[in-house]
Amino acid sequence: MRSFSLIAPAKINLYLEIIGDRPDGYHELVMIMQTVNLCDRLDLHANGTDRLRLHCQNPEVPLDETNLAYKAAKLMQQEFPQIAANFGGLDITIDKSIPVAAGLAGGSSNAAAVLVGINQIWSLGLTVPELQILAAKLGSDIPFSISGGTAIATGRGEQLDSIHDLDNLWVILAKHRNLGVSTPWAYNTYKQKFAHEYLSDPHDVKKAVSKVHSGPLVKAISHKNGVEIAKLLHNDLEKVVLPAYPQVAQLRSEFKEAGVLGAMMSGSGPTVFALCESENQATKIKEKVQAKIADPELDFWVTKLCSHGILANQ
Repeated sequence: MRSFSLIAPAKINLYLEIIGDRPDGYHELVMIMQTVNLCDRLDLHANGTDRLRLHCQNPEVPLDETNLAYKAAKLMQQEFPQIAANFGGLDITIDKSIPVAAGLAGGSSNAAAVLVGINQIWSLGLTVPELQILAAKLGSDIPFSISGGTAIATGRGEQLDSIHDLDNLWVILAKHRNLGVSTPWAYNTYKQKFAHEYLSDPHDVKKAVSKVHSGPLVKAISHKNGVEIAKLLHNDLEKVVLPAYPQVAQLRSEFKEAGVLGAMMSGSGPTVFALCESENQATKIKEKVQAKIADPELDFWVTKLCSHGILANQ
């Protein structure tokens, strides 16, 4: 096999709770993560050289070793040096649909696709759990991006427990092109303001994680109850991002006033998502909010929740 094409979906957080500090410098998290059917396409081609080369039509995407897709390919070369030497370098072409720096794990999803694609091209035969162990070396969202669907993520986000897949709801995504939120800033600011609430005892941390596993949101997801899910959306980072970024707060407020099931910032932002019961409802509300805010820098996408992670592009 000389080439492979893959679909890499974006993700949103239906739940994000910061429960403590970790010895490795990350935060102890409990999240419920969900893939959505807004996807990048990646094409991997053996290029007959010993080089890794990235290509992307979006000028915002770095095409050097800072790109997570490049880091994923480099990691595979380091983990399997003999096989890498036999197969040579790769051209990795990213057809970008997921907005950049949006809190939608686009870069993580691209990295996950590279791991899956190289596993196929090099005939490594790695299982999903084995790929996820490699993925955790690169970033917290990448293990989830491989498997996708609906999952509870704990630790720094790399420990995953799949739950009932949620694919019956539609979602509007909205992001200001001229707005970015630094993820380290969001977490550090949260820590400055709320560190006194952090749990330090391992037993208390375990209890908090268990509470989410058996909690009402997981139950609502298992019943695919969109109204209940919307009521239970939660993101701790909204406490620091919304006051500092009024455009994000306004977008969330306008969605709620327009009659969506529920709306929330995804991850550290600045993307806001709104859950809807149907494509028709999502399209109408998108048009309503778009007309009300009337900002040429504001982009919208209407898509659906999905039950998959990285897929071969048929």
